[in-house]
Amino acid sequence: MAMETEIKLAIADGKRLARGLKRLGAKPANAKCPRVHEMNLLFDTPDGGLAKHGQLLRIRTESPAKGKRAVTEKGAARTLLTFKSPPEELAIGEIRPSRGRRHKVREEIETVLADGETVKRIFEGLGLRGWFRYEKFRTTYVLPGRLGWAKGLLIEVDETPIGTFVELEGPAEAIDRAARELGYSHRDYVLKNYLVLYLEECKRAGRQPTHMMFGEGK
Repeated sequence: MAMETEIKLAIADGKRLARGLKRLGAKPANAKCPRVHEMNLLFDTPDGGLAKHGQLLRIRTESPAKGKRAVTEKGAARTLLTFKSPPEELAIGEIRPSRGRRHKVREEIETVLADGETVKRIFEGLGLRGWFRYEKFRTTYVLPGRLGWAKGLLIEVDETPIGTFVELEGPAEAIDRAARELGYSHRDYVLKNYLVLYLEECKRAGRQPTHMMFGEGK
């Protein structure tokens, strides 16, 4: 299993972020389709057993994005099945740093699905339920090869219904360096997942949680 090391940064100033990315020479990882729409569906047992053990089971559909919508032409989308499990920390929806750890570190298994709907029906037949749906637009950037410290680093800009976030994924040292270069410190690191961030936003706004979708709650 591959190990995933990442943090999030909450972005309040998009122009500042754009300037920082330009200064670093960041380029879209996929020049032909730089921005994608993601529709995510989390699965769990009826008693929430996966979440209780800090595990995640997700089906994600990625589609090319144009403006505020996804391109729905046949063959344009890609569907992924992902399982994540933290190696040490066990928490509901959130990794609790231990021994001074500043990054979220998880084991990750991911594969491309030929038929996401069939896998969804199989999960349901096994007693799992798709209980939380969330969407976002993501643009993934990489830094130029001349920046040796950035090898293996992905900078993922997520436009979500609860705001814009950057996910920095890769070697821990590269994450810390990229955060500093973008003007952020360890105090700005967010280790919560989007479910927890969404629930916190609903509580702050006095809104009943449903799904993290554009247009929900308006």
